[in-house]
This record gives sequence, structure tokens and C-alpha cells, in this order.
Amino acid sequence: MIAHRPALLTDHYELTMLAAALRDGTASRRCVFEVFARKLPTGRRYGVVAGTGRLLELLADFRFEQPDVAYLRESGVVDDRTAEWLADYRFTGDIDGYAEGELFFPGSPVLTVSGTFAEAVVLETLVLSVLNHDCAVAAAAARMVTAARGRPLIEMGSRRAHEEAAVAAARAAYLAGFGFTSNLAAGQRYGVPTAGTAAHAFTLLHDDEKAAFATQVEAQGRATTLLVDTYDIAAGIRNAVEVAGPDLRAVRIDSGDLAVIAQQSRELLDSLGATETRIIVSGDLDEYAIAALAAEPVDSYGAGTSVVTGSGAPTAHLVYKLVEVEGRPVVKRSENKATVGGRKVAVRRHKPTGTATEEVIVSQGVPDHVPGDRMLQRSYVIGGEPVVKPDLRAAREHLRQCLISIPWEGLKLSSGDPAIPVTVVPAEGVRA
Repeated sequence: MIAHRPALLTDHYELTMLAAALRDGTASRRCVFEVFARKLPTGRRYGVVAGTGRLLELLADFRFEQPDVAYLRESGVVDDRTAEWLADYRFTGDIDGYAEGELFFPGSPVLTVSGTFAEAVVLETLVLSVLNHDCAVAAAAARMVTAARGRPLIEMGSRRAHEEAAVAAARAAYLAGFGFTSNLAAGQRYGVPTAGTAAHAFTLLHDDEKAAFATQVEAQGRATTLLVDTYDIAAGIRNAVEVAGPDLRAVRIDSGDLAVIAQQSRELLDSLGATETRIIVSGDLDEYAIAALAAEPVDSYGAGTSVVTGSGAPTAHLVYKLVEVEGRPVVKRSENKATVGGRKVAVRRHKPTGTATEEVIVSQGVPDHVPGDRMLQRSYVIGGEPVVKPDLRAAREHLRQCLISIPWEGLKLSSGDPAIPVTVVPAEGVRA
């Protein structure tokens, strides 16, 4: 069974719309689609842009090959004319958007796709699949990084997600500030640093805990991490220090009341002379659990399920909406789902100190320049050709700077308003 090509990672109705538009001649109209969130997930004060780099990689391979076209025709999804059009499909439009690592808020035009209706509409599902997932993971991971207060984190959620989603999640978590991932594919594809030592199964394999520890230390050296909670944690720590000596790099604890156990473990390690041995904790950690451990003697964290599932918000609530046809703003007026017509330009406004104060979004125009303004959009694709390749490490630094810039209230884990207000100025004569 072959892997699905990107072009088939789409919804049926994209192609039925395409077929109808080809029939009535509207498929060639120049259009602008925008990706934005009407609201942030409950409890979130900011979103994080992630996944643009992956999206551009997939766009390069977005082709309807002969088996794809044959399937669509034989199954009755498209007619002959549409099948012929798909066989020659190449995206020739433009894509602009916020930088990876940029913060976004309700209404922020995160991504703008310009081209004919036909070539742009077929990208909707892929665009939203990538961005909704990666942005959700990055936002959750960024909250965990904030809660960790400078202590390192490792992403270890591969076994809690679809195999490809796990790779994407590792990339997004690294962008958000995690130091490592356990996922080797993310290391190979994106250069994310990888880390890992041993699971409980390795200890259980051996006749006793000391034997397991001795083998691990022999293989990996004292700069390893011994998992000490397979049986009794206190006994495990004693065995770890006895086998590895006081120069053991770290012990990991994966269960129990971590706040209490961390204190007891630190005291025991110190009493055994292992004063430099670090304590790593893991086990269903989310941003709230990490924040609760801020005052405890924990040196780093391992987080899995909550990272790859967006910590309760598995989607970023992004939508892909048509906002302009042949230069004319178009507006959806559905109750609770209204849109602002026209292509948007966005700036982030800052105080002289660098603190962000507002995001201003203008439809079919450019915001009046104010000292401290920073333009938020950049070109990614022009005429179907990529003009910039997102840099994951640059995105990681960009997010770090963005989080420094927002008011401290915006970093709170509690529910509240978005970190900064957003002002949207509609096109003249077009209301939201």
C-alpha cells in the first residue's frame, strides 16, 4: 500500500466546487483566501504560527498523479473536464503570511493565498490540516516553556500520536522552545536535537535493578539518565548512585506525587554525595503541572501526551475563507461567522520599550505608520515559486522575542482576554 500524496489529502467538496466553477467559467477568477482564527481556543491568550515550513514542503509535491486522477474519475468525484484540469495542476499563485514563531490573535491574517479560484480552493484542506495541528501544538508547548521558567524540556509524545503527526509535533515543540525530542524522524528531517535513554522495560528485562543500571552505564557512560521508579524510588536512587557513582548525570521519575518525590529525591541524592545529579520528571505533564513544580528541585521535564494533543486544544481554530474576488472585497455574513472582506495588511504596534500594545489589520490598504510598528506578513511564494525557506531555528528565536514583547499578563495560564487587542479596519463601504 503506497502513502497518500499531498493532493489527495483534501476534502471531497473542494473538487466538486472546482468542477462546478470550471463548468460556469468562474474557476479562472482571481481570488484571495485568508487563514485566520475568529477566536482563540478556550483559555488561550495567544496563538503561535507553526507549520508554514512543512506546508511549503508539501506544496512542492502537490500534484495529481495519474493514479490519483484515475481514482477520482472512476469513483465519480470529478468529471472528465475536471480530471483533465487536475492532471495538469500546478500552483502558480502567491502565498504570504506571518513568520513561523509569530504570535497571532483573533482576526490575524496568518496566511494569504492568492491565485485563481481553482488553484487556490483545492489547497484549503491541506493548509488547514497542517496549520491547525502545528499551531495548536506550538501554542501548548510555548505555554509549557513559559511554565518551566528556563528549565529544559524534552518532547516525548511520539507514542501518543499518529506517526506523521508525531514528527510534526516534535518540530512544532522545538520551535516553541523545547530543547529535545525523542522522535528520530524529526531529528533527521528537521535537525531537532534528539535524546533518550531507557524505559521501564529495560529494567524489567534484567534480574534486578542494579544489573540493568550497570549495563546502561557501561553502554552510555555516567552522562546518562537512570529511570529510578520501576520499583521503589528511594531504593532505585541508592542503586543508581551505587552503580554509577556520584557523577551520574541524572535520574528520571515518571510516577507518583512529583512535588513530594522531587524534594525527597533531592535530599537523598545530596546525602549520597550526588549533589550534581539532576532530577528529570515526566508522566502526563502539562503546563499546569509544570507550573505547580516551579518551586520544587526539578531540573528538567519530559512532556508527551499534552504536547502532541495541544494540551486540551488540539486545533488552533483556523479557517480558510475567500475575502476577495477580482479585486472586490467579498463578505460572509453568516450569524456568528461573519468575515471582513478584502485582502488584509497587519502590523504589530509597540511602545518605545518594545512592549507590544496592539495589532492593527487594514483591509485593502496599509496601516498608517506609527513609530514602533512591525509589519507581520512576508512573501513565501510568488508566481508559484518559493522565494524563502523558513528557518526552524530562526523561528524558535523569533517566538522567544515575541513572548518577551507581550505584556506579562498575556503569559498567564489562566483564562483571559488576548494578550494584546486587535483592531480590524474594513475596506471602505464594507462592514464586518
